[in-house]
Amino acid sequence: MVDSLAGKLVPKKELINVALLVSAYYELIPDSFSENEKVTFGTSGHRGSALKKSFNEAHVMAITQAICEYKKQMGYKGVLYIGKDTHALSTPAQITSIRVCCANKVHVAIAKDDDYTPTPLVSFAILEHNKKSQNHADGIVITPSHNPPQDGGFKYNPPNGGPADTDVTAIIQKRANEILKNGLQEVKIVSYEVALDSKYIQEFDFISPYVKALGQIIDMEAIKNSKLKLAADPLGGSSIPVYEKIKSYYNLDMEIIHPYADATFSFMTLDYDGKIRMDCSSPYAMASLLKLKDNYDLAFANDTDADRHGIVTPKGGLINPNHYLSVAIWYLFTYRKNYAKNLKVGKTLVSSSMIDKICSSLGIDVYEVPVGFKWFVEGLYEGWLGFGGEESAGASYLRFDGSVWSTDKDGIIMTLLAAEIMTVTCKDIADIYAEFEKEFGKAYYARIDAPATLEQKKLLKALSADDIQLETLGGEKIEKMLTHAAGNGAAIGGLKIVTQNGWVAMRPSGTEDIYKIYAESFISQEHLHSLQEEAQSVMKMLFEKSKIK
Repeated sequence: MVDSLAGKLVPKKELINVALLVSAYYELIPDSFSENEKVTFGTSGHRGSALKKSFNEAHVMAITQAICEYKKQMGYKGVLYIGKDTHALSTPAQITSIRVCCANKVHVAIAKDDDYTPTPLVSFAILEHNKKSQNHADGIVITPSHNPPQDGGFKYNPPNGGPADTDVTAIIQKRANEILKNGLQEVKIVSYEVALDSKYIQEFDFISPYVKALGQIIDMEAIKNSKLKLAADPLGGSSIPVYEKIKSYYNLDMEIIHPYADATFSFMTLDYDGKIRMDCSSPYAMASLLKLKDNYDLAFANDTDADRHGIVTPKGGLINPNHYLSVAIWYLFTYRKNYAKNLKVGKTLVSSSMIDKICSSLGIDVYEVPVGFKWFVEGLYEGWLGFGGEESAGASYLRFDGSVWSTDKDGIIMTLLAAEIMTVTCKDIADIYAEFEKEFGKAYYARIDAPATLEQKKLLKALSADDIQLETLGGEKIEKMLTHAAGNGAAIGGLKIVTQNGWVAMRPSGTEDIYKIYAESFISQEHLHSLQEEAQSVMKMLFEKSKIK
């Protein structure tokens, strides 16, 4: 069901009360025994809202203290890089984390002039530091990604530069919840003034080294010489100063849309459900930029922490994320001549099977993993994954020489790669994908989101193939029922059912109170609908059988 206001500017009455939200961050105390108010690391860190007592100062104190203790246990003596996005709760959370880090005598690097720092720049800074120093650096990124303005988020990136794996987040989560239950008595903390004046806090230029190194992963000269007319929309997020630097440093013909931070995100158009999301893969959230598509050769956007990308072309409009991932993979493994022949392509199990077909035609092995970019970190870091991407429009890949660039999603290199592709091939992204459809068949893909309680999400996460009594799906014999990913054997946290010409996957969201049904058919739109309907019936049956409302 699409809300009647989807794609329209946010009504003024719907904008968040920033003062109330920030006050709630400091004043509301979470119940450490409530499942909804504990520290919970999902697919990408801990997320919540201060008004719901799921992202408050107590959470940030506890998580930061747990991270400081973890650093000490692991012997990580290097600097802790901290980045934040433009959500209203991000600056208060950064202040809290700085106070705790300083009290724990952890050296911290923050952006100059209290500026914002995209996720990929934190990953880049960690990796660059660790190339030159034996004292391992790590990082914290304070962001709820594309989530609504009232949300906050907090994630930890270890020395490999990417989002922490579950073995690490389990330790941090457990310790943080112990600290909450003990009334924060074990938290070491000093005043903000003391922290800023201490030797443990330093300002750091995240942007210049990153921008100057872009020529090692993108053909920036080709883009500059192409004279493409570009538009970059940071959606009021942390990539604003990065695109400003890119534009000036490489002398690009690029207009920057919404070049200001606004914690209410009043310039956004509402997403499909009438909520504000800085989701650059949603045609509803991207409605303003889509109106301008004919004014540019290429337009693109990032979410607030710039780990996701949205690509807009005159012919294709907003390019479906799966379509762009397919084009990007084909291009990189066709034109990057220094890439090793045995590199693999990483994809999540809910990404389009078009990727598998393209990789098969190129003789490339596919490494399929559960949802979450953390599953690609090791492969990118060690250099055996040439590319890792998620259907939710997040990806990263290797430099020209096959060395690691970032081990977290990098929406900025993905937007610039689109400019390189159009420059080198002289084709619209949409036209390239259309050629794949002619060769491999048309993929009909969709995702359905439905509200879910905590109990329903737990049930779905614990599903096994034995819970599903089906022999056919969408009129075809079921070939596989997967609860673990084919690439790395890790638990899906849900279920994927595969037939000869289609598949469905059901899994709970790690960040919102919803569950998701993904489906893809290589037969028809009608076949896709039948897959979705059968998957919904399965969910209804499971919830009724378990008497979960």
